[in-house]
Amino acid sequence: MHPHHSGRGRDEAEKAPHAGNPGVVPGDSFVGVTLARILRPRGRRGEVAAEILTDFPQRLTTLREAYLWDGTNPPRRVSVRACWLHQQQAIFHFEGSESIDDAARLRGLQVQIPLAERIPLPPGRYYVTDLTGCEVWEHGASQPGPSTSTSTRKSVSGTPLLVIDTPQGELLVPLAEEICPRIDIAERRIEVALPEGLRELNRER
Repeated sequence: MHPHHSGRGRDEAEKAPHAGNPGVVPGDSFVGVTLARILRPRGRRGEVAAEILTDFPQRLTTLREAYLWDGTNPPRRVSVRACWLHQQQAIFHFEGSESIDDAARLRGLQVQIPLAERIPLPPGRYYVTDLTGCEVWEHGASQPGPSTSTSTRKSVSGTPLLVIDTPQGELLVPLAEEICPRIDIAERRIEVALPEGLRELNRER
């Protein structure tokens, strides 16, 4: 996500067990990033179609290993036999998935990679997960307000919006350089310079 324009701000996005692979990864030791979500079987040989949840879809075609996660249980490591892109979806063939029934059991699982393997972003661009949970300061204030960024959204115009939890309720702030002049991921800190009338506009939503 880039505070200077309205480009997409997905996670690299990447956990679901499959009976054909014993590579269970302890949940406490694995931090994953979701790249895709499995939608349904495709074909008759165990392939699945998946929703792409990364701004870098071509990298999916180079994966040789991934982690499947159901959102609850520890992720399971699987080998990727093949992956190709088709009509804005990713088609995966995982090791151990040999039939339509095998593929159907993967429905809804997230395809992940380790957090450390995310594609590095250039200065001024941020992953949504890095912005989530940051402490939010009013620009120039010596003490932080009791505010935390919780997620991001897109406005009707496509501009990324930072969602901030405040004692007065949810505050939506455009993720623009003049409004968010400082974003420090290492310190988990975002400084905002709120335009006049922005709080009032939020209360009227």
